[in-house]
Amino acid sequence: MKEIKFSLLYRDMWQSSGKYVPRRDQLAEVAPAIIEMGCFARVETNGGASEQVNLLYGENPNESVRTFTKPFNRAGIQTHMLDRGLNGIRMNPVPADVRKLMYKVKKAQGVDITRIFCGLNDVRNIIPSIKWAKAAGMIAQATLCITHSEIHTAAYYINMAEELIVNGADEICLKDMAGIGRPTVIGDIIRAIKTAHPAIPVEYHGHSGPGFSVASMLEAAKAGVDYIDVAMEPLSWGMVHPDVITIREMLKAAGFNVPEINMKAYMEVRRLTQSYIDDFLGYFIDERNRYMSSLLVGCGLPGGMMGSLMADLKGVHDAINAHQKKEGKKELSTDDLLVMLFDEVKYIWPKLGYPPLVTPFSQYVKNVALMNVMFTLQGKGRWQLIDKNTWDMILGKAGKLPGKLSEEIIALATKNNYEFFDGNPQDNYPDELPRFIKEMEELKWDRGQDDEELFEFAMHEKQYRDYKSGVAKERFEKELEDAIAKKLQAHHIEIPDVRSLKHPNAEPIIAPATGMVLWELDFHDRSMPPVYGKKVKESDILCSIQTNYGLEAIGSFREGRIVGVEKKQGEWIHKGDILAYID
Repeated sequence: MKEIKFSLLYRDMWQSSGKYVPRRDQLAEVAPAIIEMGCFARVETNGGASEQVNLLYGENPNESVRTFTKPFNRAGIQTHMLDRGLNGIRMNPVPADVRKLMYKVKKAQGVDITRIFCGLNDVRNIIPSIKWAKAAGMIAQATLCITHSEIHTAAYYINMAEELIVNGADEICLKDMAGIGRPTVIGDIIRAIKTAHPAIPVEYHGHSGPGFSVASMLEAAKAGVDYIDVAMEPLSWGMVHPDVITIREMLKAAGFNVPEINMKAYMEVRRLTQSYIDDFLGYFIDERNRYMSSLLVGCGLPGGMMGSLMADLKGVHDAINAHQKKEGKKELSTDDLLVMLFDEVKYIWPKLGYPPLVTPFSQYVKNVALMNVMFTLQGKGRWQLIDKNTWDMILGKAGKLPGKLSEEIIALATKNNYEFFDGNPQDNYPDELPRFIKEMEELKWDRGQDDEELFEFAMHEKQYRDYKSGVAKERFEKELEDAIAKKLQAHHIEIPDVRSLKHPNAEPIIAPATGMVLWELDFHDRSMPPVYGKKVKESDILCSIQTNYGLEAIGSFREGRIVGVEKKQGEWIHKGDILAYID
């Protein structure tokens, strides 16, 4: 029986759902339970935007990476990171000396594998990273960004994989970032790679958004894949990845050799993950990311973009409807605009040379489509606003586009006196480490163990400055405060202050946190007097607390108790402790 191994996308689970990732202490807490599950050969620990968002909420990403990788290193579970090739672990191109330093730093921090991709599938942006990663002692996993179009055929990807293997790739990953790769094509690509290079490990990474992922994983397994990326509750499915339980059972029934899952440990990882959602991360998770959508099949956009995409739509919605009203036209709903946006993405994508819709190029295409929709509705026509980053993509400064630009885009570039670039993209971004080294010496900043602080400064200059000054932490705390206020305001219930809930027949409950006073009423037979003059049904919420951010429901008849709380103003109690922020 062919053995299939699983990789847990713990980093990607969070980043596909929301804005932030767990804190260092939370990563240290969950790692032992992940290990105890016993079913993961690999865990994605960092990369992508995760280290940048560490800085955004005032935490040192180097400490987070070392903390999370260490227990997996000891347990013999491989760790891997997401690497954007020319863009390193940020959204824009990175100088060669900083890219090269990244692999030395990450290897020293305990990262075994780097998953190198180019958002344009330009191998010139991947091959240097293969060489630098291997020189640093890392496993270089070269990546094919999977999408679906007339030019993105199985042959296209098979030829790309061949070129990457010839240039030293240790492994190949099929990164189906939007989950729109057709299952049979996924199988054809993997089968060809494994037939030509049976010793090269192949990994499949497919998001759930449009619904192909489970079928794609079965086809990948039948074609000879070695590793499959999975997620787990409460962040599986939706716009993320299928759950390990489902994929394991499917593959086991199909005759594959798959590892057992320690379900007690699974439930512990699930519990801990939910506690991090309750702590603060849930305030930045868009509810729409919990759901799959077949609308994504047509436009090909990654599901993880849905939150930002809907926020962008909301930003232009009022302006569009103000113009519609002025012109005497029917106002448009957000659903109307969403369909128009998806149709516009389908229309402009081939005109822009079919860039794979993955970070950051998916954002560029979406931005142009959104502006086109807005200006077209205003009667001004398409292509009124294209930002500099998108022009860099169009002009070839980030790499070679897979397809040909349309004549109207070429004409627009000519009109603006823009020059096309067909050289090596890295040549546009000269080395910069000497500048950062000099400034760190002047500021008396420590370069860090294995030059990791130097690397962070050079990779995320603005965010690192804000982290060092304390501005990042202050800004994040204000952002969290606003997010909590917004969420609680949306769910508030107009009933009296909590202190009026004390009942003469109530029994005291031992408080889960110092300074709390709680009362419990046992509605054992469901025959009870009206609460605040109203009859209460089983599903009714019976009480709430007055918080600094509005009112929050905390108990229901179904739970068999009403709980009241008293605590000093401004003191924090975690949701798991029953309550939130008390006046």
